[in-house]
Amino acid sequence: MKRVVSLLLFCLLLASATAQAATEVKMAGDFRAYGVFFQNHNWTTWNAAGTQTEEAFEIWQRWRLRSDFVANEAVKFRLGTRVNDTPWGYGTYTAANPTVSIEVYQAYLQFKLPACDIEVTAGYQPISLPQSPIFYDSVVLASKRESNSFAGLVVKAPIIKDTLNVFAGFSRLIDVNRTYDTTTTQVDDELDAYFLTLPIIIDGFKATPWAMAAVVGKASTGAVTSIRNGLVSGGSFIAPTGFNNTDNPYWWAGTSLELTALDPLKFYGDVIYGQGASADYKRNERRGWFIDAAVQYTGFDWATPELGGWWSTGEDNSIANGSERLPSIANNFGMGNSFLYPTGQDLSKNDMGVNPIGSWGLTGSIKNISFLEKLSQRLTFTATWGNNSPAGLRKAVLASGGTGKYLTMGKDLAIGEYVLGANFDSKYMLYENLALIVETGWAHYGNPNGSIWNTASRRFTKNVGDAWMASFGFKYTF
Repeated sequence: MKRVVSLLLFCLLLASATAQAATEVKMAGDFRAYGVFFQNHNWTTWNAAGTQTEEAFEIWQRWRLRSDFVANEAVKFRLGTRVNDTPWGYGTYTAANPTVSIEVYQAYLQFKLPACDIEVTAGYQPISLPQSPIFYDSVVLASKRESNSFAGLVVKAPIIKDTLNVFAGFSRLIDVNRTYDTTTTQVDDELDAYFLTLPIIIDGFKATPWAMAAVVGKASTGAVTSIRNGLVSGGSFIAPTGFNNTDNPYWWAGTSLELTALDPLKFYGDVIYGQGASADYKRNERRGWFIDAAVQYTGFDWATPELGGWWSTGEDNSIANGSERLPSIANNFGMGNSFLYPTGQDLSKNDMGVNPIGSWGLTGSIKNISFLEKLSQRLTFTATWGNNSPAGLRKAVLASGGTGKYLTMGKDLAIGEYVLGANFDSKYMLYENLALIVETGWAHYGNPNGSIWNTASRRFTKNVGDAWMASFGFKYTF
């Protein structure tokens, strides 16, 4: 409770300190409470590692508040606070000694340099690499549409007004030991990223070439398991484990394309290549491609149909030569609010978390279905197949200690395995800012490969069943 009071006092002091300089304080946010019924979240009634039993029904709550302290058109500060998705009866929302979980998820200063239009944003801010918007967010580095942030500095410089901008930035994603290492021996425990994007806009067409380089410290990737798994190879789990070099460079390059000149037909596409740890042991290297394309038709007044697909390189049959999958830091790729991927769902904790990297697939979606006033709906179907060698996955799973540690059954797909998913979502606006939401999903995991995923104590593939999800709740925006 003391921490909550301290945080509130800090916010009040900050507001009063800036009140004299600020001409305006703008506040916005959202609140949602919703229940989720989810059966076979990991294709079984267990967690991914097979060590815990899932709870089929939970009620979740989240609120977010964003405050902009605006001095003038050139200077503002954004403070975003939230209690992230937390189930009722647990953490903050328990009657038994509730814990404090208010967190800052945005805190940055944004200003323009005097006498020009160069804009600087410094602090804890949402950063995403370019990706066609029909696929929601980046497969390499995503803020999940400003839900997540990274500490960094971004400079926007207009070169040709309304035609060409330059975005250049730096982000320190991880610094494990902060000021002092744990001993008197220097440890490289930082993960730093440098990026450049060049959005080019002409009538009916937009192209955004981009590039990013990262320096990955030997001791940095272990701090966040999801980041580690997106960057390292299966060979890195072979003793002696981890990187050999103290620092390893990674780099990515790609372009995002949007063609709207043929409206109501709109076309989208992306081409991405990434590579890292090439100067380390060969087994630690990771490199790969990711390509996607989609078409959307906006000529109907009652619905918007979309069709898209993607293809990504997968693992070969060896882990001694590194990984052939695209390296990724934070990926939120998906189309049509597909039940298979964490993308644009209005509610959370209701997707399968399938990994698009190392697979290929197709999605068909009909969104903005509207036959009744205030009611909008979406129907989406996705099919995805594995591009990874079964032998390569088998060796990586064995080296890393089993499913759920580095690779996960039904989420990282082998050649011969496939996943089908469908979702039907509805939103009814009770009031202008208050929506009643129902999201439903079904998924089927086909041809699970027991030679990859089963262990002596857990026959995972013998317990695979279809996944079913139904979530319902309220969302208020202000």
